[in-house]
Amino acid sequence: MQTAIRRFILIIAIFTAFGALPLGESLATACPNCKAANESDTLKPKAYMYSILFMIGMPATIFAGFSVSFWRMNRQAQLQQELVAANESTPD
Repeated sequence: MQTAIRRFILIIAIFTAFGALPLGESLATACPNCKAANESDTLKPKAYMYSILFMIGMPATIFAGFSVSFWRMNRQAQLQQELVAANESTPD
């Protein structure tokens, strides 16, 4: 039963991955604004680059923040359970 479910999930993942591939497009083109900005000698290409890096970095930063928060909450709960267990096991 477990192997059938895993096989089904694997098949769905493979079809999703192949569906995400661009089948008809072989040449990547830039948008007109990016192309025009990169052809000039101004600071606009650097601004585009920094804005893209910022947009890529934000989800990673948010995910890392939530991960650290959940880890700290889990660690505090474990320490509290250990403290309660230690108090219960000591004779009065």
